[in-house]
Amino acid sequence: MPGMVLFGRRWAIASDDLVFPGVFELLVRVLWWVGILMLYLMHRGKLGCPGGALLSSYLIVLLVLLAVIIGTVSAIVCVSMRGTICNPGPRKSMSKLLYVRLALFLPEMVWASLGAAWIADGVQCDRTVGNGIIATVVVSWLIIASTVLTILIVFDPLGGRAAPGTPLGPQPLDSRESSQLLSGLRTAATGVWETRVRLLCCCVGRDDHTRVAFSSTAELFSTYFSDTDLVPSDIAAGLALLHQQQDHAQSSPEPTEVVTHSPGPFQEADLDAELGNCQHYMQFAAAAYGWPLYIYRNPFTGLCRVGGDCCRSRTTDYDLVGGDQLNCHFSSILQTTGLQHRDFIHVSFHDKVYELPFLVALDHRKESVVVAVRGTMSLQDILTDLSAESEPLNLECEVQDCWAHKGISQAARYVYRRLVNDGILSQAFSIAPEYQLVVVGHSLGAGAAALLALMLKSPYPQVRCYAFSPPRGLLSKSLYEYSKTFIVSLVLGKDVIPRLSVTNLEDLKRRILRVIAHCNKPKYKILLRGCWYELFGGSPEDLPTELDGGDLTQPLLGEHSLLAHGSPAYSFSSESPLESPTRYPPLYPPGRIIHLEEEGASGRCSCYPAARYTVRWSHESEFSKILIGPKMLTDHMPDILMRVLDHVVSDRAACVSCPARGGSSVDLA
Repeated sequence: MPGMVLFGRRWAIASDDLVFPGVFELLVRVLWWVGILMLYLMHRGKLGCPGGALLSSYLIVLLVLLAVIIGTVSAIVCVSMRGTICNPGPRKSMSKLLYVRLALFLPEMVWASLGAAWIADGVQCDRTVGNGIIATVVVSWLIIASTVLTILIVFDPLGGRAAPGTPLGPQPLDSRESSQLLSGLRTAATGVWETRVRLLCCCVGRDDHTRVAFSSTAELFSTYFSDTDLVPSDIAAGLALLHQQQDHAQSSPEPTEVVTHSPGPFQEADLDAELGNCQHYMQFAAAAYGWPLYIYRNPFTGLCRVGGDCCRSRTTDYDLVGGDQLNCHFSSILQTTGLQHRDFIHVSFHDKVYELPFLVALDHRKESVVVAVRGTMSLQDILTDLSAESEPLNLECEVQDCWAHKGISQAARYVYRRLVNDGILSQAFSIAPEYQLVVVGHSLGAGAAALLALMLKSPYPQVRCYAFSPPRGLLSKSLYEYSKTFIVSLVLGKDVIPRLSVTNLEDLKRRILRVIAHCNKPKYKILLRGCWYELFGGSPEDLPTELDGGDLTQPLLGEHSLLAHGSPAYSFSSESPLESPTRYPPLYPPGRIIHLEEEGASGRCSCYPAARYTVRWSHESEFSKILIGPKMLTDHMPDILMRVLDHVVSDRAACVSCPARGGSSVDLA
């Protein structure tokens, strides 16, 4: 539901968000009240000391004050449990209760201050009583401090612009005042988000690229969130409902319309070969992460293997440029790839916005020059990821409408300039002129590797690219079709990144709005059920929604009433600002896609002991919707992808009787 309006402004908290905080406070307050009552009853005869009368009065008043607070918090919890997310009517008394609760903080602070003063004066009474008073004062100030922290967290800098003068109900969308107010809100929202991004990335430099990335990120966030009036808990509840709805649809015996895209015979024939190549080149994509991933993959032996090189100064023939802990990085690269020092042409851990670390090595086993680009590992990389506008990509080919993700395109251009202008590739091919160029990467590095391969296609026609877990929002449709001839992408399970694009995020927002608008359960029950379902599973048939009433026609949009007629605002029937054909056109993943899909219900964790995977070629349309699940993040981790890939390849090689088709299955024990 929309955020509550208190003191003439909106806050980033809803009236049904106070169940769990209220229950926790009730538990603390009741235990505290019982403890003080027992302290008073057991030791009231020992309060005849100097100042004892004051302490007795202090405890009695504190008991009364705590009883009033307990009653108020109980009422808040009971009221917060009423209604549903989109039906706040039964909770209309919440604001008055909160005013009362906040008013009670004043006497509580005064009494806590008096208790601290009396303790500081050194009242000579029973030691147990003194310790009890000290504990009471400490608990009082801890609760007050936590309340102040909570207020800071739920404070919305834009809340004053939407209340109290702005009505929450619908109003005409063709008024000039609404258009001006909407424009002002979005401008202010962009400024607020840019300030937040700058604070979060305060340790990042302030060069031109960084400033552009700050602006791009702020524009993306403000555009995405400006047309909704949901609080974070609404989104969490919506995701929980979507996960159960998704599992219910998968387990439903009713037939559903499925659009299949049958791969050609050549795709089926070379699936095993490409899987073997993916297994081999994934080592280079993982090596590009340096020592952090290596030690994470080898927690007991990794530090011992690379620790000695971290503090050692070594003069070698390879080129190390930029970054920290270079010897640690290079030692882990050697351990991961199994290559020798002389096999590396260039290793760079220079890391800035739009400038990614990469390495160039000679792979004698596959007779290839390998360029591996690192994925997301720093705040600079995150800013590169979030620069999600589209920009034209100038390629020496006949493909029309060449558009790509701006941040990743800039990063690919940086690596391209280093490889070509600095003569790195020329040096590599002067040593091994007969070798083939292969570009690899994982996550952000996969996207940069795919774009880099497109840029290198003209000077190196035999270039190949293996993109592991690449982002979906990368290439225009024409570039996606063109890239199928020399780029192979590998996706594991429900990995969210190959399904992540601005368009898919907009679709996710619509689905969240739709599912919570049709929900007939209070939010606290949805969250409890969602947590239980994520941790322990259960039957998705118990989905607490009513979705038989058709599509959502009155979306829950706090700012919908402020939009001017004809503005590119979000609605279920009009185009969203994030779907602007110039700024955020639909983008697609690179190349042909191999999908390692887990059969049956996914395990609750990535170490599920009996996972069974289907390996097949997939069409990009199968990744046009973000799937919610416990593995949507873990399936993206490079170490898990490597482990699954190793098992799949070894099992397929050992399974002589496997059917010769792309959709074969293997067990991962």
